[in-house]
Formats: sequence, C-alpha cells, structure tokens
Amino acid sequence: MLYKFKSAATGDLIMLAPHGDQMLRVLGREPAAKGIIEPAAMPAAIDAMLAAIAGEETPPEDDEARQPPVGLRQRLWPMIEMLRRAHAADVPVVWGV
Repeated sequence: MLYKFKSAATGDLIMLAPHGDQMLRVLGREPAAKGIIEPAAMPAAIDAMLAAIAGEETPPEDDEARQPPVGLRQRLWPMIEMLRRAHAADVPVVWGV
C-alpha cells in the first residue's frame, strides 16, 4: 500500500505504507487508509515530528547501536514542509480520498 498525501497548497506526497504508518504513529494516530490533518492541528503535528527526529538523532549510549541508513529526518522532512505550507494557506492535508 502507498499513502498519497494531498493538499491544495502543495504537490502530492507519496510514502510507502511502513513509513506512512510510522509517521501517523508519531502524530499519535492509528494508521488508516483515509484521513485528514486540519490546519489547526498542523503546528502540533510538526512539533511531534521534530521531537521524533531529535529523539532519533540523540547519540546512542551503546557503541553497537547505529542509526538506520535513512532516518526519520529524511522520511519526515517532506511532510513537515507540506504541513507548513498547508498551514500557511489554511488548507487541510488529506489522504485516501
């Protein structure tokens, strides 16, 4: 499955299911085939994603622990930008519709 996020303020953003599911969980939502992020909820969503990125980038205490080759910063940054633009235009971001 793919997630295709849409907004009138930006182009479409496509994510593979595992990455879209992970992003929705970061936002405190259950993965779903359809959904919406309203403009009023966008600042909190951006903050949650930035906090998740910061948490992942904290240096590990264990020398054996390694960051994945593609981290949350790379996966979530396009969505953060989409939410910022959509919030500035006061339009929602939707998927599955």
